[in-house]
Amino acid sequence: STATASFDDPIALLMACHDRVRHYAQLLAKLANHLPKSGPDEQAQQAATAILRYFDIAAPLHHQDEEEDLFPLLAERGDDALRSLVSVAMLADHAELAGLWQQVRPLLLEIEAGRAVELPVDLAEHFARRYPEHAQIEDEQIYPYAEKLLTRAELDAIGNRMAERRGAAKR
Repeated sequence: STATASFDDPIALLMACHDRVRHYAQLLAKLANHLPKSGPDEQAQQAATAILRYFDIAAPLHHQDEEEDLFPLLAERGDDALRSLVSVAMLADHAELAGLWQQVRPLLLEIEAGRAVELPVDLAEHFARRYPEHAQIEDEQIYPYAEKLLTRAELDAIGNRMAERRGAAKR
């Protein structure tokens, strides 16, 4: 279960992060539809705060886990298709997603502060679609290779680095 994932199983932890990505990305789409009816009410402000917290803190750490620890090992061990996926396509996706976040973030800061601002539904829905699409590719086309290509010691090292990034003790 990804709900009980720990640093001892870094791939399950990355997948659990994807569950949260889907949740907060969908929350953004709901927020965009909520604002025209209710404005930046308390519910909207709380949603903005939660989305900001996730995509300002957890999502960048998740991308760092992949880019610095997981992807290089998979590129080294995988075939040409996997190497291209982790070294080109997923890094391009990370850049695209970071750019989308930079479009959304200032609007969420305004909403969090209770200021009326338009959160374009098309932007929010694009964000809510792109992040889960990216996560699904990783879940289905990348993470299964980690279990096959990486040793237990390498997975433990990845889990330790993930814990260190978050200021948590693994063991």
